[in-house]
Amino acid sequence: MFKAKSILFGVRIIVAVLLPILANPSITSASGPAAAPSCDPIASLDVTNFTSPTKIDNQYYSLAPGTQWTLQGRIKVNNIATAHQIIFTVTDLTKVVDGVTTRVLWDIDTNGGRIAESELAFQAQDDVGNVWVFGEYPEEYSASGRFTGAPATWFSGIAGAKGGILVPGQPQVGTTFLQGFSPNINFVDCGKTASTTQESCDSLGCYTGVVVVDEWNPSEANSGIQVKYYAPGVGNFKIGALNDPEAETLLLVDAKHLNADELAAADQEALKLEKHAYEVSDVYAQTLAIGASAAPASTAGASEAPDSSAKTTVMSPAPTAALPVFSGWDDFCMSWLKYHAVNFQPC
Repeated sequence: MFKAKSILFGVRIIVAVLLPILANPSITSASGPAAAPSCDPIASLDVTNFTSPTKIDNQYYSLAPGTQWTLQGRIKVNNIATAHQIIFTVTDLTKVVDGVTTRVLWDIDTNGGRIAESELAFQAQDDVGNVWVFGEYPEEYSASGRFTGAPATWFSGIAGAKGGILVPGQPQVGTTFLQGFSPNINFVDCGKTASTTQESCDSLGCYTGVVVVDEWNPSEANSGIQVKYYAPGVGNFKIGALNDPEAETLLLVDAKHLNADELAAADQEALKLEKHAYEVSDVYAQTLAIGASAAPASTAGASEAPDSSAKTTVMSPAPTAALPVFSGWDDFCMSWLKYHAVNFQPC
């Protein structure tokens, strides 16, 4: 799923936050396949604890189908500060991952008005309100707009990967928890609840009772710490980072609910992305198709390719041709949507 970062200045802050992390030998280990997670899950993954998994109403991170957030900020690209934007959409689609029905999320990342990433993420809520992430498929694009691959794809239950909790239902300060683990791509995400009482603002307003979650990958010594801010009834409205060379920052600038036609168009774009995923990703090829039911117990674990006779069809895979350079976000966004025959307007 999307992540962004911002540098927080101050020697005392940096030392106070980083010393405990640098003291952890798992962080300074050599690069290579990720070792076992160094942060424990705060709840075991038990499919029987997901009675209504796609009803995600966590007060800090509610995901109603048709909700769309736009976040804007900056990111360093080749050490140059660049405009950065993410449009994050909750689709009306579901996908069974590791025995749990998840909600399909779709986001588009752009840097300097050019598409950088288009991603599907798969999340669900357990019966005590924890929001889990069960997998991610992030397509990456070059500066010229060409598809370059999706090497960071992972799914719980495949190749040793494990889903984890993104946002706890009852966050407790100081609690550390596993957010996701996939050894074949050297991916380990750990989270720690840093605050539950912070006050903070964005361009849309100011909030109290904000939950702050620090996130890091203990297998990457220089990856820094991502800092996410969740406001009750609003969600993730701000993302920053500590000691990260990309120095990303994001603030929520728009939140809305799509109408029926716009949501249907977003669903179609997510289905296009899945179609392409089956063509290019060996990991994705092992998953059930969006909308497919879980396999019977006698065939559990077997992958199910998309049904060509299904009611919903997809028109084409993600583009591989170069996209033109645009003068600004609005110009790019409208042209990108037209290129993909998308009817709704998130620009």
